[in-house]
Amino acid sequence: MSENRLDNLRIVLVNTSHPGNIGGAARAMKNMGLSKLYLVAPKDFPAEKAVWRAAGALDILDDAVVVETLDEAIADCGLVVGTSARERRIPWPLVNPRECGTKAIAEAGEHEVAVLFGREDRGLTNEELHKCHYHVHIPANSDYSSLNLACAVQVIAYELRMAHLTWQDGKAPTFDDWDVPPAKVEALERYYDHLQQTLTELGFLEPDNPRQTMTRLRRLYGRIRMDEMELSILRGVLTNTQNYIQRTQKALSEASADDSDT
Repeated sequence: MSENRLDNLRIVLVNTSHPGNIGGAARAMKNMGLSKLYLVAPKDFPAEKAVWRAAGALDILDDAVVVETLDEAIADCGLVVGTSARERRIPWPLVNPRECGTKAIAEAGEHEVAVLFGREDRGLTNEELHKCHYHVHIPANSDYSSLNLACAVQVIAYELRMAHLTWQDGKAPTFDDWDVPPAKVEALERYYDHLQQTLTELGFLEPDNPRQTMTRLRRLYGRIRMDEMELSILRGVLTNTQNYIQRTQKALSEASADDSDT
């Protein structure tokens, strides 16, 4: 990991419509010393409008990582925070921009950290937000709360920089109480797929109608922040559960066949 914790932070823009906002975000990032920009399926990039708005931050645009899916952008991250402008049906752990900065910098010494920003017109989807450990809400004026994308990036980038300066002064919280690193997003996603499959085989979930159960389980595990060993143990539990189901089904099938023969 880089000694400069800002180098371990990535700003992720999801499905951005207007290239000017990408350029504006790049400029906001460079103002605050951030350098990693990830673009998930941008509507128009590269583009002259992005270059024009970026001003002196062309290096940020040149080095931007363009991917097709959000999973690709955050797979190797240990902490993911998603910006959200409204309350959700199922509330998620929520932080303000200052708390976001403190948590991000504390963890950036151990693993990559991503802050997600959604579409200009509707933000991040519920499914995208469910991939986050925390949601961050910018407490703008309730009478006029709509923030331009680049402005929102500037607010968060400022708090990240302030938290970094506090850390450099030795006054920031540390993240040294974990004996095993937290599980990365890619491993967590594999676990959630495994969990849903197992719960379906148990008959606990209906295959085509998991309702809000998986969402609430994601929130539960996100609140706990499993480490790599804990996740490995739980994967083992699921595998053994599936094996037991298969053995039981086979035994029942054989017993039924024997009954038919008699």
